[in-house]
Amino acid sequence: MKIRRFNIGDEQALFRVFFTAIHQVAAKDYSPEQIAAWAPTDMDAAAWAARVRSTRPFVAELNNEIVGFADLQPTGYIDQFFVSGLHPRRGIGSLLMAQIHSQAQSSCITELTSEVSKTAEPFFVHHGFHVVQRQFPVRQGVVLENALMRKSL
Repeated sequence: MKIRRFNIGDEQALFRVFFTAIHQVAAKDYSPEQIAAWAPTDMDAAAWAARVRSTRPFVAELNNEIVGFADLQPTGYIDQFFVSGLHPRRGIGSLLMAQIHSQAQSSCITELTSEVSKTAEPFFVHHGFHVVQRQFPVRQGVVLENALMRKSL
């Protein structure tokens, strides 16, 4: 497995990772209505491409297949962190988290924050984050639940 930076052309593969992470893994913690609002099948491809291009995530590859991605913003905010629902529990998330920590250290970032799904919360706790507050964002008129999490470095 290797970690690299996002390349133009990765957008569709990253969407598949995002979609399977939510529809196959997060579905255990969210209702079908919440899943459909969070990761709709008709998501705007141009908006998705613009988002991942702006966040410039790290990309995890396994046998030349993109299996996960995560970003670290200059503020220490992790905007997106997803592992493919087709490749769970293989250390992909831990490898991405190690990359984020390495990047944070080299960028002199002293605190990491993220808005984390109920599904990902135990993973983030395992990596030293704690819940700051519970949140209830609305996507397409549907209330979801997540947690603002923080870790001091």
